[in-house]
Amino acid sequence: MKVLIFGATGMVGQGVLRECLLSSDVELVATIGRTPASSSLTGSQPAVWRQILHSNLSDLTDLQAELRGFDACFFTLGVSSSGMKEADYERITYDLTISAAGTLSRINPGMVFIYVSGAGTASTEKARVMWARVKGRTENALLRLPLNAFMFRPGIIQPLDSIRSKTPSYRLGYTLMKPLLPVLHWALPKQVLSTREIGRAMLAVARRGYAKRVLETKDIRAVVNSTP
Repeated sequence: MKVLIFGATGMVGQGVLRECLLSSDVELVATIGRTPASSSLTGSQPAVWRQILHSNLSDLTDLQAELRGFDACFFTLGVSSSGMKEADYERITYDLTISAAGTLSRINPGMVFIYVSGAGTASTEKARVMWARVKGRTENALLRLPLNAFMFRPGIIQPLDSIRSKTPSYRLGYTLMKPLLPVLHWALPKQVLSTREIGRAMLAVARRGYAKRVLETKDIRAVVNSTP
């Protein structure tokens, strides 16, 4: 399987990159971003890992030859909506995502495309919370493209394997919650997932699909529990 990852420098992206590099059936994993992803997850950059640096992720025209022939795309790219106006957040969250997915749907029609949004995303696109509306519009637009698209909506995420969030406020929050996260993970399995579990579930859905196109935390957990 050949896998493409957007957002491999983020927390979920690092998690799925690590699982791809550990998987015996992933023959190529290409990460695409403005800055290099860290090789600290493995200690070196394995031969199956290719990094593609591109300054304008909203226009992949020049990369079409490099992006052809992939079986799956894990789109984990995203920003915090805190302090952002809706138009600015939509430009990054909706416009960039749909532009990239549109290009991939033309050169790899039918490829598996897994988009990471979040618990609380509004499929109706009418939520009071701005980010939930924008994420809902993004999900709905992806589901209309000629892709085998799945939406992942994790809730609380427990970072493992020295993975850290890029967002300073999130890093502080995770540092403060670190002693509690293992307990929450055990006590609330339908609300808390680890970066390992999300990565493994994404790979499992890329291989076998899933009965639902929109996976809440409990569905992601079900995929993990059914994966050998």
